Amino acid sequence: MNYSSELLKGTLKPIVLKLLADNKRMYGYEMTQRVKELTSGKIQLSEGALYPILHALEKDKLVTVEIEFIGKRVRKYYKLSPAGKSSTKEKISELLDFVTTVKLLLDIKTSLA
Repeated sequence: MNYSSELLKGTLKPIVLKLLADNKRMYGYEMTQRVKELTSGKIQLSEGALYPILHALEKDKLVTVEIEFIGKRVRKYYKLSPAGKSSTKEKISELLDFVTTVKLLLDIKTSLA
């Protein structure tokens, strides 16, 4: 089962921030593959969903970009800025609180989750 893009939409920033916190720096395709690997394919992050998030995080100064030339190719590596490091904890905490609240609304017992 793959999750709908509707469900993923609000979780992408915390997911990307957490990936970068755990891996120091990554490029886009690497992120899509890592998400797929970590979720056993349940979440397949498309480049069309990922890059707008990365650009927004860059605009908000939460990530920085390093460009490397690999042969004739250019690869952009993303890494957390100092503001991004502190924002990561806040975004993850907010998401976890949201999930807990949704469980309450749906009357899901914690032991079943």
